[in-house]
Amino acid sequence: MLSLVHLRVLVAVARHVSVTEAARELHYSQPSVSHHLSRLETATGVKLVQRVGRGIRLTPEGQLLADRAAEILGRVDAAANELAAQVGLRAGRVRLAANASTLSTIVPEVAAALAEAHPGLQLSLVDRHPAEALQLLRHGEIDVAIVFHNAGVPFEEQGVRLLHLRDDPLYLISRRPEDSLANHGDSAWIGGCARCRDELDAACRRAGFTPRIASHSDDMVVVQALVAAGAGVALLPGLALQAHRRSDIHATELEGLHRRIYAATYGDPPDPPGVAAVLAALTERAGVPVLRSGMDR
Repeated sequence: MLSLVHLRVLVAVARHVSVTEAARELHYSQPSVSHHLSRLETATGVKLVQRVGRGIRLTPEGQLLADRAAEILGRVDAAANELAAQVGLRAGRVRLAANASTLSTIVPEVAAALAEAHPGLQLSLVDRHPAEALQLLRHGEIDVAIVFHNAGVPFEEQGVRLLHLRDDPLYLISRRPEDSLANHGDSAWIGGCARCRDELDAACRRAGFTPRIASHSDDMVVVQALVAAGAGVALLPGLALQAHRRSDIHATELEGLHRRIYAATYGDPPDPPGVAAVLAALTERAGVPVLRSGMDR
C-alpha cells in the first residue's frame, strides 16, 4: 500500500534530483530518505531511482509515479484546507494564480471586496502565465487559476472546470492614430508568449500577411516602450492597457478579435466555501468594462 510519507519523499527527490537536498527540505536524515525510497520500491515492485555517477535520476516509472504523487499530495493538502474552511468563511486560505494584466486590474478589486466581506479569508496570489497556472492547479498547489484562451479555439484541459468571466478585446499598438493591421505587413513586430504569438499570427493571417517578429517581450510596459521608440508594432489585450498605458502610443481595437478570460478550478463540484466566495467576487468584478480613455475606436 502506498504511503503519503513515501510519496512526499519521492516528490522531494524528483524536485531536487538529490537525496541530500530532499532530506534537507523534509528535515530528514539522508539514510531516512533512502529508507523511504526503498520501502516505496518494495510496495510498487519497480525500480524508481537509479545511480548515475555520483548522483541519481528517476527511472521512467519513478518519474511517472512522482508526477502522479505531486497531484495526489496537492489534492490532499487542498482537502485539508477545505476542511478547515468548511466551518465557514471565518478562516481559511484560497490560492489564486493569474497573469500580470489580470493581477493588476481585476484581482485587486476582488481582493478588496473579499477583505471587506470575509476578513478571515486569506487570498494568496501568485503571478503565472496560463499554462503554468493550470499545472499548479492540477497539482493542487493553487485553488483557482485565471487564464485566457483564444476565442473560437476549443479549451481542452481534462478535469478542469471553467467559469467564463469576460471577453478581453485585442488592440493594435502603434505610433499611428486610427491605424489598421493592413498597414503593417512589412513592419517589425514585437511578439510575446506562445499563446500571444498564436493570437498575433491569426490576426495577421486575417489581414493577409505573416508577421515579421523582430523582438520578444511578455512585459506590457516593455512592449509599449519599444513601440514608442519605433522598434515595431504589437498586439496587446485591453486588460494590459488598463493596467499600464503610455500616452505616446496609439491603441486601435481590432474588430472581432478577443481573448476569453476564465476562472479555472479542478475537480468535481461543489467548491469549498472560500473558493466559491472568490469565484462569486470574480464574476461580479470581471464585468467592469476596460477603461478606453485615449484609445482609438
